[in-house]
Amino acid sequence: MAINIILLGPPGAGKGTQARRLIEERGLVQLSTGDMLREARNSGTEMGKRVAEVMDRGELVTDEIVIGLIREKLGQGGKGFIFDGFPRTLAQADALQALMAEMDQRIDAVIEMRVDDAALVSRISGRFTCGNCGEVYHDVTKPTKEPGKCDVCGSTDLRRRADDNEESLKTRLMEYYKKTSPLIGYYYVKGNLNPVDGLAEIDEVAAQVAKVMDKIPS
Repeated sequence: MAINIILLGPPGAGKGTQARRLIEERGLVQLSTGDMLREARNSGTEMGKRVAEVMDRGELVTDEIVIGLIREKLGQGGKGFIFDGFPRTLAQADALQALMAEMDQRIDAVIEMRVDDAALVSRISGRFTCGNCGEVYHDVTKPTKEPGKCDVCGSTDLRRRADDNEESLKTRLMEYYKKTSPLIGYYYVKGNLNPVDGLAEIDEVAAQVAKVMDKIPS
């Protein structure tokens, strides 16, 4: 049985970092909405053409289309999937729940990355990533060993998101609390919510995540 999990938490909580660990250590596949849309747009499939038409019109891709893309991914099989960035709303959570039931699968665990907002602002404002391999760094807590060069792949393409600043983060947090934080109660009631300390050291967070994963029946 494949293991399917959702990583839940505000922007900058460390979901992407932990997703990469799970991919490397457990062979799971990350389902990022943005990545799926870009892949679909370039695929030439019927679904891909629908995505391209919507995006070319400058419109938001509907939940129906995203669920269709997820259905295609689930149908490919594998050891399991990490949902990152979806669901974002209660309606999306219901749609995902219906899809999993339709495909005789389930969400095994929802891992909530809990953080303190003030600490999160500090974390985000110093964050930068490698544009080549995606490794995440921080000016204070995780600088590169050699200035301007990625420790992992050696690339000098180090980037900062334009919205990784205090004002933009407050806007993104407000969006999260309005639309996505209700999912915490939603999954708590379903009995598969597992909070972890998102502000702990990366290895400690990974250890907490591993404990959740190891409790999932195989």
